[in-house]
Amino acid sequence: MPHHANSPHPPAARSFLSRRRVVAVCAAAAAFALFLAAAPVAEDPSRQRAYLMGPFRGGSREETVVAGSLAGASSSSPSPAESPLSCLGEINLSGGIEPTPAPSMFLVPSPSPAENFDDGSMEEPERPEIKGNPPKDPAPFLQEAPLWSTAADEELIYAKKEITNAPLTSDDPDLYAPLFRNVSIFKRSYELMEKLLKVFVYHDGAKPIFHSPELKGIYASEGWFMKLMEANQNFVVRDPNRAHLFYLPYSSRQLEHNLYVPGSNTIEPLSIFVKNYIDMISAKYPYWNRTKGADHFFVACHDWGPYTTKLHDELRKNTIKALCNADLSEGIFIRGKDVSLPETFLRAPRRPLRDIGGRPVAQRTILAFFAGQMHGRVRPVLLKYWGDKDADMRIYSRLPHRITRRRNYVQHMKSSKYCICPMGYEVNSPRIVEAIYYDCVPVIIADNFVLPFDDSLNWSAFSVVVPEKDVPKLKEILLAIPESRYITLQSNVKRVQRHFLWHPNPIKYDIFHMILHSVWFSRVNQMQIN
Repeated sequence: MPHHANSPHPPAARSFLSRRRVVAVCAAAAAFALFLAAAPVAEDPSRQRAYLMGPFRGGSREETVVAGSLAGASSSSPSPAESPLSCLGEINLSGGIEPTPAPSMFLVPSPSPAENFDDGSMEEPERPEIKGNPPKDPAPFLQEAPLWSTAADEELIYAKKEITNAPLTSDDPDLYAPLFRNVSIFKRSYELMEKLLKVFVYHDGAKPIFHSPELKGIYASEGWFMKLMEANQNFVVRDPNRAHLFYLPYSSRQLEHNLYVPGSNTIEPLSIFVKNYIDMISAKYPYWNRTKGADHFFVACHDWGPYTTKLHDELRKNTIKALCNADLSEGIFIRGKDVSLPETFLRAPRRPLRDIGGRPVAQRTILAFFAGQMHGRVRPVLLKYWGDKDADMRIYSRLPHRITRRRNYVQHMKSSKYCICPMGYEVNSPRIVEAIYYDCVPVIIADNFVLPFDDSLNWSAFSVVVPEKDVPKLKEILLAIPESRYITLQSNVKRVQRHFLWHPNPIKYDIFHMILHSVWFSRVNQMQIN
């Protein structure tokens, strides 16, 4: 996964743009001009409708819900193990939408540059350091009243009251309570999502940056969500005046692939493109300006996804960002508003459930396993202390051929008790979900990482989080876990697996619905009850 330095330009080059970068910016401008030409005509803002609901259910209740909060979470914790308690929900509505075909602004994209090594692991090739400085004003989301109220707002307020007073759930056969921070709140929120949620998908934009999902590789999460969201007939509506949420269907992976100029050491053309797109949306339609983007969302799994928002303050601060790179230390991801997106590596898009599962506990003979390139700050330390030094700790930079002849990468994960998931260039890693797919307890080493679906799932029930400073004590930490505790963790990994699986036709509680639910819950949580 790409890393990014603290300064995108060397000192000698700060006074001018390189010829290559000028070409990149011009390409971005030309591409955006084509994008504007392909955009459909704006709808009349006067078509505001009022879909009023029935009276709210209020009053007291007798049940006391186990700890859970709808008021947002603090971002003071540096470790995923210390995430605050929050809640989730999901919704279903009828409707339908088909993206308007638009002429392509680029040539057909080539395959992803990610390498699929012989050992079965998936890594990104080396890339320049282009992160740039953190924003000067990493202020949290500022709650402001919409310019005008809609029936959708009333429905969201109703949902928040209902979730706050969720009835106590016990012995639900579809939901295993220990996996959740608060299963009662999650269940009620999900029920209301199915009942109420309406999403408008913007038609604007030409392929391949818009409406062009990539379904294979380490960025598959954003592609699968785009594909399933645009084809959905339960949540998506044609009339934006009825929508609770507005989806911005662009691909961060395609931004990098089509606008980044190798060797330019800058992602500014990508940021300019995104800024221009949001400026066009806000000028063409009234919906962005009504909430300053607070009811809009996008889904980005590329590492650069957060950084491409830096040139548009409302996009960066207000919009719900579903990001694989959910790093609290960058000043971009806002806990309690943004969504941590699971990074899923799919080898076969036509068979997303291929190879799911692993060996039973009795046949997991390896204590801990990791194989991968030495990206980022954690992996070299992991290799230094444990690389080829301990028979119980199978830690490799890449699996040697003498090893892969007997057992490949996937077979190692299926045969290990614990799968080590250190951060790479960024805090996120596809190995976390890979471990869950193969019934292996993930050991997550990434400070400041907000874990996927943190607002609903209780990660301590099915994973181990190790601070980066404790890598030298990794074996000691794992051996200190009692066998009975390990068996519980591994059993819970198998139970939570359903929430991370992609299905060509989404099913209840799967990863598509979990992502949408986290976005829904974030929006519900923003609503102010007078």
